[in-house]
Amino acid sequence: MTKYSMYTKMIWNALLRRRSRMLIALLAVAIGATVVSGLVTIYYDVPRQMGREFRSYGANLLLTPAGDQQVMTQNLVANATTLLPSDKLIGIAPYLYDRIKLNEQPFLVAGTHFQAVKKVSPYWQIRGEWPVDQSEDIVIGAEVAERLEIEPGQQVTLAVAGNETEKKVKVAGILRTGGSEENFIFLDLSLLQQMLKKEGVISIAQVSITANEAELNTLTQQIGEQVPGVAPRLVKQVTQSEQTVLGKLQALVYLVTIVVLLLTLICVATTMMAVVTERRKEIGLKKALGAENRSIIFEFLGEGLALGALGGLLGTVLGFFFAQAVSVNVFGRMISFQPLIALLALVVSIAVTGLACLIPVKIATEVEPAIVLRGE
Repeated sequence: MTKYSMYTKMIWNALLRRRSRMLIALLAVAIGATVVSGLVTIYYDVPRQMGREFRSYGANLLLTPAGDQQVMTQNLVANATTLLPSDKLIGIAPYLYDRIKLNEQPFLVAGTHFQAVKKVSPYWQIRGEWPVDQSEDIVIGAEVAERLEIEPGQQVTLAVAGNETEKKVKVAGILRTGGSEENFIFLDLSLLQQMLKKEGVISIAQVSITANEAELNTLTQQIGEQVPGVAPRLVKQVTQSEQTVLGKLQALVYLVTIVVLLLTLICVATTMMAVVTERRKEIGLKKALGAENRSIIFEFLGEGLALGALGGLLGTVLGFFFAQAVSVNVFGRMISFQPLIALLALVVSIAVTGLACLIPVKIATEVEPAIVLRGE
């Protein structure tokens, strides 16, 4: 039997002889590793999850005409879109604003792509249905509908000021957002461009993208420099709120992780000190037979690190399921296993138990064989 196998067997037997105490320490390490692994996984995934949640509040980046221009071409917006990371882009909704007559009364009108609006502004509440036939169906705001007493499914007449041509369309749905959108009429962008004779131009493009404020600032700078004619602007109310919430959540994760690690360290240290106290005679006898302090240190550190490794492995597995349950119940999305986070949780567990063993090991090395063996 080699000295390494002998050392391993000695540590294993020492753990088994004191099952109850070591089980408590093992559970403490496992619980600590579970919380640490779970919280770190959540910390890693929270910005992505929260970013997508905040996207339900609307666009966080606007592409507007540069200078004194009121409109810009769709080609410019397409050029700006190429600078946005496709894996983080939720959607881009172009808008062309003007005035139009609905049943002989003037209202504000916005032409857009309804499929894009569903992605960029998921908070829109439609009574009725979304337009199916883009050239025949429209959506009107709740204020407009209330003023003209219009219900979904009714036929209405659209006309452009200065143009005698009228177009019959169907009100597919009535929009309610609690905002200024309720005063608008919405129809397909191509249809409005055709009616206004403004083919290929838009007033603004709303962009929804999962990126933090620093990333958004970088994107706006790149677009402003590389796409003349487009002036990107951040929706600061959304981006700053997102950063504030994320900062508080991440600070909470830090705080809870530190508290859990401290509690784990105290529990393991207390258990190992009790073990050293119980084994004072054994330690004294070993020293009397010639054992060096180095051997005593390696033995107790080996027991502590073994507890850390076993508890860390168990806690890492449980931590992933803990993070998965939180993500599913809070965000409604699954998360993927992160090997680096699992390795980090294991290393932290071993490091914490090793640190917790320092005081008990110091006490063990100070045992005086003559005093202990006399029963004092």
